[in-house]
Amino acid sequence: MLSPHTRVLLAVLAALCVAAAAGFHHAQNVKGSRGGRISGPKLAWLFYAVFLWFLACPLVALDVAVPEEARGVLGAFAAFMWLRGVAELYLLYGVKRWRPPYGVAHDVACIVLVLGGLFWGRARWLGELGPADLWALGFLGLVLASLFVEVAYAALFFHAVEGRTTGEDGIWFADEAQARFRRINRLTLALNVPLYAGLVGLLGLGAW
Repeated sequence: MLSPHTRVLLAVLAALCVAAAAGFHHAQNVKGSRGGRISGPKLAWLFYAVFLWFLACPLVALDVAVPEEARGVLGAFAAFMWLRGVAELYLLYGVKRWRPPYGVAHDVACIVLVLGGLFWGRARWLGELGPADLWALGFLGLVLASLFVEVAYAALFFHAVEGRTTGEDGIWFADEAQARFRRINRLTLALNVPLYAGLVGLLGLGAW
């Protein structure tokens, strides 16, 4: 269901994400970079989202072995997410004006985009489904699930920090040592398990 070159690229990028996560952990928790310390569960979630949204989705969208209707939705989603990534980095590290409601609004727009894309391609999804179709629907379902999860995380985090995400002392990450982040970290740890299992399972099936 995935072409050989896509499988190789995904494996390489996954390894690079693991290395980047280790470096990011050191920067935030040892060197004390801007944004504050980050817990293990939140670090795992951050790089899960980066890998799925910014790397896996565009690669799958470019793979001709994937149904065309799914490729169109994933390509539009990936482009929209990359635009958000550039804007978010500028607001975080440039003008220091990032607020989680911006991300929530974008996530909701992404959910509408994916659901709209599925409706647009409904003729295929309502017909007889082959293994590639089922895999593509599963992958799109995982993307949707991750977006809903991100909306919940952003809302809980914004409430926990009481909106203090801007300026030189803005808090961007949930620390494992602070009581106000305890519920968020527990929820993230619990949801990381099925989310990672779903991603690994789908990519494993896609390699057949």
